Amino acid sequence: MDLLERRSVLALALIYLFRMLGLFLILPVIGVAADGLTGADAALIGTAIGIYGLTQASLQIPMGMWSDKIGRKRVIVIGLLLFAIGSLICANADDIMVLIVGRAVQGAGAIASTLMALLSDVTREQNRTKAMAIVGVSIGASFMLSLVLGPWIFALVGLSGLFYLSFVLSLLGIILIIFAVPNIVQHTFRRDTTPSLTALGLVLKDSNLRFLNISVLLLHASLTALFVTVPGLLINQFDLPLSQHSWLYLAIMGFAFAGMLPLVIIAESKGKMKGVLVAVLMLLGVSSILLQWAPYLWVFGVLLWAYFVGFNSLEATLPSLISKLAPVGYRGTAMGVFSTHQFMGSFLGGVGGGWLLQNHSSSGVFWFVGVMFLIWSMVGAVQPAPRQLSSLAFSLPNMTDEEVSTLANQLSEIQGVEGMQIFKDEQTAYLKVDKKLLDKDTLMRLAPQVIL
Repeated sequence: MDLLERRSVLALALIYLFRMLGLFLILPVIGVAADGLTGADAALIGTAIGIYGLTQASLQIPMGMWSDKIGRKRVIVIGLLLFAIGSLICANADDIMVLIVGRAVQGAGAIASTLMALLSDVTREQNRTKAMAIVGVSIGASFMLSLVLGPWIFALVGLSGLFYLSFVLSLLGIILIIFAVPNIVQHTFRRDTTPSLTALGLVLKDSNLRFLNISVLLLHASLTALFVTVPGLLINQFDLPLSQHSWLYLAIMGFAFAGMLPLVIIAESKGKMKGVLVAVLMLLGVSSILLQWAPYLWVFGVLLWAYFVGFNSLEATLPSLISKLAPVGYRGTAMGVFSTHQFMGSFLGGVGGGWLLQNHSSSGVFWFVGVMFLIWSMVGAVQPAPRQLSSLAFSLPNMTDEEVSTLANQLSEIQGVEGMQIFKDEQTAYLKVDKKLLDKDTLMRLAPQVIL
C-alpha cells in the first residue's frame, strides 16, 4: 500500500472501531444498569439492548445504495451524526422508553456497507483484500474491548458516562472521515463490495447462503439474549460486583481466542469446514444449556469460555464461507444480506431474551438458546460440505464487446475456474476458482494483472 492508502485504511478501521465500541460498550452492563430507569422490566431492557439491530438491519443496504447517489463520506457523516444524537438521548434517559428510542436512533446510523464501499474506492485492486482484513480485525477487536472495558468504564462514569463516551467516539469518527480520508469525486460501483438490487433475489434464493445467514442470525441472537441475563446472574448468584466483571471477561476472551485458533485452522487449512461448523454449533448448544446449572463461578466461567470459543469460531468462519459461496461478482450483495441477518439476530435476541427472562427466568434463556443451537447443528449436518473456492478480481482495459466475449470464453475454459463474470461498466472481471486445480500459468498469461 502507498502512504495515502495506508492512511485511509487506518482511518476507516478506526471509524469502525469507534462505531462498534459505541454500540457494544453497554452490552455487558446495561442488563443491570438500566434496571433503575422508570418503567424498566426485563422485557423492555432486552428491547433496549437489541433495538439498534432492527434499525441497522432495515437501513444497512439502503444507506449503502444511497451513498452511490450522494457520496460515501456524506452518508457516513450523516450516519455518525445519527449515532451521536442517539447517544445523547440515551445519556439523558431516565425512562426505559426514552432509552429504547435512543438506541434505535443509534442503530439508524447504519454505515457499515458504505464504509466498505468507500474502502473499495480508496484502495487499489491488489490491496483491497489486505485492507478488508485490517478492517475486519478492528471489528473483532471492538467487541472484545467492549466486554472488557464496559464494566470498568461503567464503574467510573456510570451508564450515562458510557453513552457520552459513545457520543465523543462518533465525533472522532466524523473528524477522521472528513480530514483523514481523501475526497473521492467519482465513486466506482463495485459489485464485489456494494449491494446490488439485481443480485438480491439470486442471493436470497441460494440455499447454502440461506443456511449461513440464519446461522449468523442465531449466533447474534444468542449473544444478546445471554447478555440480558448473564451480568445480573454474576451479581446475584455468584456475588461478583459489576466492576469486577471486566477481569472475568478478559480471561474468558483471551482463552477463547486461543481455543478458537485450532478450530479455524482445521476448518480453513485442512478443508474440514462442515465438521467444524457442526461441532461448534453443538458446543454452543451444550455450553448454553449447562450454564444454568453451574454451581461455582469458575464452572460458569469455563462454560462461558466454551460458548465464546464457539462464538468466535463462527464469527471468523461464516464471513469467509459467504465469500466462497457468494454468486460470482456479487459478494457485496451477499455480505449485505449477511450483515442484515446479523443485526436482525441482535434485535430478536434482545427482545426474545428479555421476554424469556421476565416470564421464565434465566433458565428459560439458557434452555432456548441451547436447544436452538442443537437443532440447528442437525440442520447443518445434512448440508452439503462447502467447496474450498476463492474469489479473484482484476481490472480490465477498455475493450470492445467482441474482445470481452473472447476473454470470457478463454477464462471459462481454464482448468480450476468454476465461475466467471465480466462487467464492462466496472471494467472488472470476477472469478471463482479452485486454487488446488487452477491452471495458474494460463490465467497469468490471459490476465497478468491478477493477484493470486
